[in-house]
Amino acid sequence: MAKRRFGKNDDDSTDTESPFAVKKLSWKGLKNTLKIFRYTLPYKKYFIAGFIFLILSTGTSLAFPKLVGSIIEVIEGKSSYTINQLTLLLIAILVFQAIFSFFRIYLFSRVSEWAMADVRREVYSKIITLPIGFLEQRRVGELTSRITSDVTQLQDVLSFTIAEFFRQIATLVVGVVLISLTSWKLTLFMLATFPIMVVAAMFFGRYIRRLSKKAQDELAAANVIAEETLQSVNVVKAFTNEQLEVNRYKSALDKVVDNALKAATFRGGFVSFIIFALFGGIVGVIWFGATLVQSGEMSIADLFTFVLYTTFIGGAMGGLGDMYAQINKTIGASERLLEIMSETSEVDLKAPSTETHNVQGQITYDSIEFSYPARADVKVLKGISFKIDAGEKIALVGYSGAGKSTIVQLLMRFYDPQGGQILIDGLPLSAYSLTSLRRMIAVVPQEVMLFGGTIRENIEYGRPGATDAEIEEAARKANALQFIESFPEGLATVVGERGIKLSGGQRQRVAIARAILKDPKILILDEATSSLDAESEQLVQVALDELMKNRTTLVIAHRLATIRKVDTIYVIREGQIVESGSHNELALIANGLYANLIKLQFETAETH
Repeated sequence: MAKRRFGKNDDDSTDTESPFAVKKLSWKGLKNTLKIFRYTLPYKKYFIAGFIFLILSTGTSLAFPKLVGSIIEVIEGKSSYTINQLTLLLIAILVFQAIFSFFRIYLFSRVSEWAMADVRREVYSKIITLPIGFLEQRRVGELTSRITSDVTQLQDVLSFTIAEFFRQIATLVVGVVLISLTSWKLTLFMLATFPIMVVAAMFFGRYIRRLSKKAQDELAAANVIAEETLQSVNVVKAFTNEQLEVNRYKSALDKVVDNALKAATFRGGFVSFIIFALFGGIVGVIWFGATLVQSGEMSIADLFTFVLYTTFIGGAMGGLGDMYAQINKTIGASERLLEIMSETSEVDLKAPSTETHNVQGQITYDSIEFSYPARADVKVLKGISFKIDAGEKIALVGYSGAGKSTIVQLLMRFYDPQGGQILIDGLPLSAYSLTSLRRMIAVVPQEVMLFGGTIRENIEYGRPGATDAEIEEAARKANALQFIESFPEGLATVVGERGIKLSGGQRQRVAIARAILKDPKILILDEATSSLDAESEQLVQVALDELMKNRTTLVIAHRLATIRKVDTIYVIREGQIVESGSHNELALIANGLYANLIKLQFETAETH
């Protein structure tokens, strides 16, 4: 359903392996996941403070069973404290625990919010600076899912799960030490159940990791369907395929639910087993402890304290089981983020900006050979050579798939040719930084993509920071100021999603104003008037004539009437230049490809 736009070549389609394939997780994956948590380092003071409150809240909670045991000692007449004193101490402990827990949660939440904002920022910065070749092999929904659901998964772990994990570990370790001091025999009896739990964790964890990651990937696939459908909702409605899309989305969600429920089944089975084993262990502890009390090796108060600590330890073990599954679930999200962040960017946002001065705009294509990476065996361009003098206007014509769009994509270094070279002012493209190269080029595509903000913001996109006077002048030169001023909000008019509130001709003139404001040395017009009606085309053509003044211009055109005034026309067929000359020269070549194209368009116009 995707509409054709500049940057998607008209002579290529890519088939790639599904990005949602489930990979086998390893301990290397776990170590890689820990790399994500380097983003907490700038906020380590808050993290350390949160960790201190975590220790304090854990300590106060572990004091609770001991104080309850002391109350039993008071009842037995074996303590110098009174019940009122111990009760007041318990209340104080509870108050402090509430305070410590509040600051623990608040501080860890601050760290997680800030750190995950940094992760989202870096992942987005990485995606936006990756080469076109990478982005064309990924669906938009998949990439947005990385920034949203995968980072959210990490945020949940960082803000809650990690803190609770350490809390439960501390409860487990300190609790075992305390009960060992109370009765080493009873402690050994209780710990005898641990090996069973460890084996169960290894067994269940293997399946939980795989199913949880698959559920996340299926959810990302469902998001892709929803996003692509909404982006092309006009096409959906035009073909009355609402039910088809609903069914497609439902099918994707069914897979999500199926995998999530399978993962939940294993998680639930794991937690249920742990709970059964732990509380079964508590029953065993009470039985064995009762025999020790009867033999005089333990007091009732110590047994009561021991049972309470065992309950705390049991709760910690049960919680660890679910948290272990949650952390395993996060490993997949971390791996996907790290995969994107390990890709090589084509633009370094941190590098100082370099301006290229005194560029004239002379372009030379010297024996260009090119195949798209996804179809290396198919030659798209076969020895293309031509030269454009500074300020000259040329046109590229030919049947669809001939290689016209590829020629201009190579000029902008969306791809690099496998043979030959492209020169600007006698220097190869590699002599210019990508940023400076693309700053000297402006594109007016057939299908204009406007952002959902105001007209001013869309024009200013050509040169961020331009003054209102400069924006208005660009709009005037683009023959757009009149219709802009007819709106009540003028330049502040919101254009809607992808400029939907503007007509095709209006969108084109806004795009032309944006290009004029950029003030490029080289201009690319990619069939800029082919989708307009006659009246809009005339207005846009006037704006284009203004834009092309004193600029080296490459025009890709299907409607040959729009290129009569260019200096040279190059006719492309199957990746080669087969004819070149002016409109009048080419039109006179008997049985020539250009003459045949004119004839076909004339006959088409006659039938209409």
